[in-house]
Amino acid sequence: MRIKWFSFVRIAGLTSVLTYHFFKNAYPGGFIGVDIFFTFSGFLITALMIDEFAKNGSFKLLSFYRRRFYRIVPPLILSVLIVVPLTYLVSPDYIVGLGKQIAAAIGFTTNYFEIATGGSYESKFIPHLFVHTWSLAVEMHFYITWGLIIAIFTFLIRHFEHNRLKGQRVFRWIIGITSLCFAGASSYLMMIQSAGLTDYSKVYFSTLTHCFPFFIGATLASLTGIKDVTNVFNKMLQHANKWVYTFAIVLTFSFLFLLGLKLQFSSRSTYTGGILVASILSALSILFARCLHAATPNVAEPKLATFIADISYSMYLYHWPLFVIFSKLTSVPIAVLLTLLVGVPCSALSYYVIEPYVAGKKLKWHVNTKVAKTLKISFASALTCLVAVSLYTVNGAPSLTSLDRSLWIGGINQSVDQMQTTKNIVLASTTGNSNKEKNIPKGVSIIGDSVTLGTRSYLGQHVTDSSIDAKGERTMNLAYQVLMTEQKNGILRRNVVICIGTNALDGTNEELMKIIHDIQPGHHLILMTPYDQRAAPDWNSSKLAIFERELPHKYNYITIADWQKVAAAHPDVFAGTDGVHFGGRHSGDVIYAQTINQGLKNAAKTPLK
Repeated sequence: MRIKWFSFVRIAGLTSVLTYHFFKNAYPGGFIGVDIFFTFSGFLITALMIDEFAKNGSFKLLSFYRRRFYRIVPPLILSVLIVVPLTYLVSPDYIVGLGKQIAAAIGFTTNYFEIATGGSYESKFIPHLFVHTWSLAVEMHFYITWGLIIAIFTFLIRHFEHNRLKGQRVFRWIIGITSLCFAGASSYLMMIQSAGLTDYSKVYFSTLTHCFPFFIGATLASLTGIKDVTNVFNKMLQHANKWVYTFAIVLTFSFLFLLGLKLQFSSRSTYTGGILVASILSALSILFARCLHAATPNVAEPKLATFIADISYSMYLYHWPLFVIFSKLTSVPIAVLLTLLVGVPCSALSYYVIEPYVAGKKLKWHVNTKVAKTLKISFASALTCLVAVSLYTVNGAPSLTSLDRSLWIGGINQSVDQMQTTKNIVLASTTGNSNKEKNIPKGVSIIGDSVTLGTRSYLGQHVTDSSIDAKGERTMNLAYQVLMTEQKNGILRRNVVICIGTNALDGTNEELMKIIHDIQPGHHLILMTPYDQRAAPDWNSSKLAIFERELPHKYNYITIADWQKVAAAHPDVFAGTDGVHFGGRHSGDVIYAQTINQGLKNAAKTPLK
């Protein structure tokens, strides 16, 4: 039994996700499209379970798993095989760890793989091509667990309640109460585990914290249904008014759209209620669509809507890797167009041909025996070629991105330099001269984070007489410790450049003031403003840049090297990156060093502290 207007729920979810991935800055909360899908899946699967129990008095777990396998796995494998050859169009960085990505996707563990590797839609230098399959992992975990629980419920009811009608009512009550408890526990877990985080990927990707939309949908299914409906809901359907429910659906979708404009991936409010509200609104849209179906017995659902709903799952599989690849080759609008031109036909082929063929069902379109045989041979040949290309690509995939290699090399060089510095300190101490008796050494001390570390080799060659101490994820308080140690050991040079702020935490301004207060007389202090292409005005890094620009008016020995302004004027340097690192690109190295040198040039015109 196909429910009309459910297609629009699927379309709302797909549109939201695609818009978020294509135009993230314009629609920052579009990730709630996944929660629309989750809620709908929870409702649909549970309602079908209830229908099966009402019809047969049982629930066949293996048959349920088999249906889920044929619906999910073949399109997933096909999408992987089609995408992998396209990676030859872009940098080898995009196939780093490809074998692990594919294994995680097909093994339905992408969500925990991304947690373990620090992956995210929001902050990844080179985004994983299959990061979007995290949602399939959560969905599969739900199907496996929920199917097993339902099988246990039906087994117990069949053995302890012999009245079939009463058993069906008990079954609904158990499902409703259990679903509500699971939904409450999961949403509460997301709320409490999001406390104190700066990167929310852990609670976003985790099955335990993000499964509650499924159970909200399941709760709705226990109260309503598809074929087998409750008495209360049946009376509601009998009095359904198509105009009332049409308006209700439009209103609900409007609220979801506004919520997508409001929510931010990096805001805790998203995890303390935002996603929960999105899931409840999704459940309401499902309820209203079910009622509208009953109110419009003689109205057909638009064929275009049915088509988009049919291919929505496959399109979800294709859109992200295709867009990642195409957006590195051309502008975003053209990349979107290419993604749709390739993704839609592949999705239609998957749903109408490949999936029925693999499942042993009749094709959606009738073809004669000769044509069917030709199609089978062609499909087998193409599949063999795709598998061969994929295996070859996985085998040759590099283990590190250009950024990782740059940071690794920078870290090695820095360790060597620090060993030499330590040697000099020890030798100086054996001469009997204390550091305090020596003049402040000339030159430049650069204290930075991962951005500085990535360009360390170039900086050492192009910033005269410089020493560089940089480390990934360094915050201002850690930079203060480095500065104090160098100052204590008498190796802090006359010009001190602080390249910190991308990882700005609450209290960063206060930590910077400690540096300003505790740096000894005889130094210039050059502050490199942080740059993050994604940063909104209310981000700590943005606030820090504003704060730093005000300091030269109060302290005449402070100079600004405005990296934020320079970097924003060179967006090409950050094309295809996380918007913070430029991954050892020569053009990035050049403008980064130029910015520091300009700051040093300006500092030379100001007095020492």
